[in-house]
Amino acid sequence: MRHHDHNRKFGREKAGREALLRLLAENLIERMRIRTTEAKAKELRPIVEKLVTKAKIPGLAANRYLQSRLKTTKVVTKLTKEIAPKYSQRMGGYTRIVKLPPRKSDGSRMALIEFVE
Repeated sequence: MRHHDHNRKFGREKAGREALLRLLAENLIERMRIRTTEAKAKELRPIVEKLVTKAKIPGLAANRYLQSRLKTTKVVTKLTKEIAPKYSQRMGGYTRIVKLPPRKSDGSRMALIEFVE
């Protein structure tokens, strides 16, 4: 069966796609908001939501999981020390996607993905 087999490919191989989404997630955590294409924002949202949910769990296992997904210690520290405590009482919906006008060069739909305050 092909359930849940509807991910966007972005014209990349699997490794390149994973690297793209990991770097987008790191940039979002570091800067709190980023401007990207709408498709990339929609693919990024569930990844970041799961990372924040995991960061809310104290302990070594959760920290190692985050480190394996994000690769940058500074970003993991910011996620666990600053971002996750803000959402300790929230059950989900940590990010929002705001649609922007299309990009002038190629007409791609643009969006702003940010953490909810």
